[in-house]
Amino acid sequence: MTEQPRVPVLVVGGSLVGLSTALFLAQRGVPCLVLERRAGLFAHPRTRGVNPRSMELLRAAGLEAELRALPSARALARNSGLRLARSLAGQELGAFREEYYREVSSDLSALSPTTWCLCHQNELEGVLHRAAARAGAEFRFGSEVVSCTQDTDGVTALVRDSADGTTSKLRARYLVAADGARSGLRRRLGIPFEGTGGLGRFLAVRFRADLAAELGERRFVMCYTFNDRVRGALIPLDNASEWRLDVILGPDDPGTPGEVLAAFPPERCVELVRAASGVPGLAVRVLDTVPWEAAAKVARRFRAGRVFLVGDAAHVMPPSGAFGSNSGIQDAHCLAWKLAAVLAGQASPGLLDRYDAERRPVAAATVRQAVLRQQDRPRRGERGARRILPPGLVEDVTVWFGWHYTAGGDVWVSDPRGLPGTRAPHVLLLRDGARCSTLELFGGDPVLLTGPRPGPWPRAARGAARRLGVPLQVHGIGGDGAYEDPEGVWAKAYGTTGGGAVLVRPDGVVAWRASGAPDDAEDVLHAALARMFGR
Repeated sequence: MTEQPRVPVLVVGGSLVGLSTALFLAQRGVPCLVLERRAGLFAHPRTRGVNPRSMELLRAAGLEAELRALPSARALARNSGLRLARSLAGQELGAFREEYYREVSSDLSALSPTTWCLCHQNELEGVLHRAAARAGAEFRFGSEVVSCTQDTDGVTALVRDSADGTTSKLRARYLVAADGARSGLRRRLGIPFEGTGGLGRFLAVRFRADLAAELGERRFVMCYTFNDRVRGALIPLDNASEWRLDVILGPDDPGTPGEVLAAFPPERCVELVRAASGVPGLAVRVLDTVPWEAAAKVARRFRAGRVFLVGDAAHVMPPSGAFGSNSGIQDAHCLAWKLAAVLAGQASPGLLDRYDAERRPVAAATVRQAVLRQQDRPRRGERGARRILPPGLVEDVTVWFGWHYTAGGDVWVSDPRGLPGTRAPHVLLLRDGARCSTLELFGGDPVLLTGPRPGPWPRAARGAARRLGVPLQVHGIGGDGAYEDPEGVWAKAYGTTGGGAVLVRPDGVVAWRASGAPDDAEDVLHAALARMFGR
């Protein structure tokens, strides 16, 4: 057994959320090592919806153009909406339209500088891996964490090489567990999942078949199919020959994944695909089958000493709404700036306590929204189903943009208007005649935004940052500031005035705001900065 040099952050799990964690840390200058038990990146397409908030984060990381150029993103760029039908070639029952549901093609320009990107998870992970490596993250595939211990100075992970079985020890200041819903690290830490399993069992059948004629000019995200032979969801992967069928398994179907695979050999899957497509003699090539189960669970805590849970290790939810993987990306983003600030000596270690306090309530509320959507959608395929929505449903836009980091009160805020603890709003600005979003100002150092009457705020910012020994950027909006506010909406959007100021955290969350400048502006801002860094 060998002991390796110490790293600041060890990330366990090299899938979507682990890769996102590595990217956000590396771009903040934090060296990190990613351990993944598989020999390489996973090739299965899996999920494919990057929602607008996650796209904002990946856009800030400089990846939007690369993501939209991916083969799957180009193929699915025009896809939108949920359909319901007896089969792809058969009777359509209609489109899924509810107040809470916002289609992928919706115009979000008033809310965000970006929008959905439909791309396969394996292609997205390739982009994240390359970008994180360029930024300095290191990767070790074929490495499984066998055990993990902590002390006052760091974490020691015992790592086994999958190829030859040798073990080594790795030391890190902190460890991020991104090892999935069956997280071995979470179990070893004694952190239980709380919630509900058994919300539905499914078999994902990825197949190749020419359904271009049956699809026609339709470009949907998913088509729920309901007939006497199959109930499930037909998902186009390229709008031509690559597809996935998620078959709903019933109570009489086998229980364990192995039993399900044995009961659904390729020839049976072919018949299910033919039933869902409505083409009896369709030539079908089954590529793979993956059983999966919908669950709604949240870890009792997201932190245990120097170990932090992110993504499916912290929460699992049904896929309705495409919230799961996106919540994981946002976990990673929320945690990365805190770890970076603590490791740089800018923040107190107490800042890391806020990761659990901020993300766990939002995760629990998001899981609830996914469950409500899963309960609502299948009833559309039932004759005579009453259209009474489950109480508590929150519209998609609020789930994407309206979470509230607070010690108490509601998690969702439908119209945040710059409320501290919420995502800083998108406002369209001009700089040197070029359009940009306020969101483009965030993602690096903390930012102080001042209005067209900045008064003492720029000087106060310099003094407060110098006293604390932390970086702080100042951007003037309107007036003589560097950024023009052509619509004159910035102050209203941020809940302040032309003489006010707004402090935004490195992750784009409003930390504090003032409607005007007091006589002791530097002291007031100094106190706000200190609170933001947990000092």
